[in-house]
Amino acid sequence: MASPAFEEIVEDFEFLDDWEDRYRHVIEQGKLMDPLDEALKVPATREHGCASQVWLHPVIEGGVFRFDGDSDAMIVRGLIAVLRALYNGVPVAEVARIDARAELARLGLNDHLSAQRSNGLRAMIERIRMVAAEAA
Repeated sequence: MASPAFEEIVEDFEFLDDWEDRYRHVIEQGKLMDPLDEALKVPATREHGCASQVWLHPVIEGGVFRFDGDSDAMIVRGLIAVLRALYNGVPVAEVARIDARAELARLGLNDHLSAQRSNGLRAMIERIRMVAAEAA
């Protein structure tokens, strides 16, 4: 059910043997993302379940879900990039069908993130699911 962009990340992770390399790869994914426009970094787009500052800007066009995001923490910015690969381009009605926990487990993220980062990741996923459910 994962998108080709997410499958590419999974394939990249299969070639990276240790977690430090995987961690660097996640950070690199975040560096490749365009920064979120400063005008979109407002309280309405701020995700409050994260220890670092996080902004998510979801857009639904033609029944298709996508979002942009940003963070002041490099690893969180990378996690946003991973979530974008997982959710962007998915029909809004299918967003709820994506088992993000299972998909992210394929990357080993569940075992290597701090409790705060895991909570923040869950908060971002819940926000994505909530926005999609409201639009469906």
